[in-house]
Amino acid sequence: MASAHGVLKSLRERLVCLLESDVQEVRLEPLRGESTALRADEARGAFDEVASEDGLVKIRGEMGECNRCPLGRSRKNLVFGEGNARAEILLIGEGPGSEEDETGRPFVGPAGQLLTQIIEKGMGISRSGVYICNIVKCRPPGNRVPLDEETESCLPFLEKQIGVIRPKVIVTLGHSATCRLLKTRGPMHQLRGHWHAYKGIPVMPTFHPSYVLRYYTVETRKQVWEDVRQAMRMLRDLRDSSPH
Repeated sequence: MASAHGVLKSLRERLVCLLESDVQEVRLEPLRGESTALRADEARGAFDEVASEDGLVKIRGEMGECNRCPLGRSRKNLVFGEGNARAEILLIGEGPGSEEDETGRPFVGPAGQLLTQIIEKGMGISRSGVYICNIVKCRPPGNRVPLDEETESCLPFLEKQIGVIRPKVIVTLGHSATCRLLKTRGPMHQLRGHWHAYKGIPVMPTFHPSYVLRYYTVETRKQVWEDVRQAMRMLRDLRDSSPH
């Protein structure tokens, strides 16, 4: 059976061919036992995923070898983000750490391993089913909190990522990511566990996995568990209320 990536690649090539041929209409004949509506929905979903993947590639291309702020001069690898281009859940952290800077991938160190457990055990979905990125794309020296200049340089690209992915729910990881995205202030213990919004998208703040590792208490883990369960309940409610 062909992989999902292979199917999407073939679909992309076919769509490009059709566009170059100036085709105005594509008709889908239902297979035996299938409804036309179902096949149309599947085709639309596949097309949307291809469009989102291409959109993210375009944004990454716009960034290039980014040196818009001083972080570009000290990084090893720009960490753009990874995951499902049409993810219903988007997770946003603060910035890359040392292992992320080495690999160019978000959340691959100890905090990333814990985040994977939170996603797969707490949310009940695979890591590849969500999209993960950060407020800034380059590692701040010593893993310090990103400065205003650094954040302001990166936020336009994060906003474009959100616009392309169009998640149903956003989970912010930690105080810096929460305050930067929502443009708000306040201690994390007051922000987490309560719903906020970014351009109409529900946002649930929770503790950063690195904070959980530092304060690995039953209470902290319970709070993160409650936050991600709220996120999944919101996602189910939005699915149920969306037109079919």
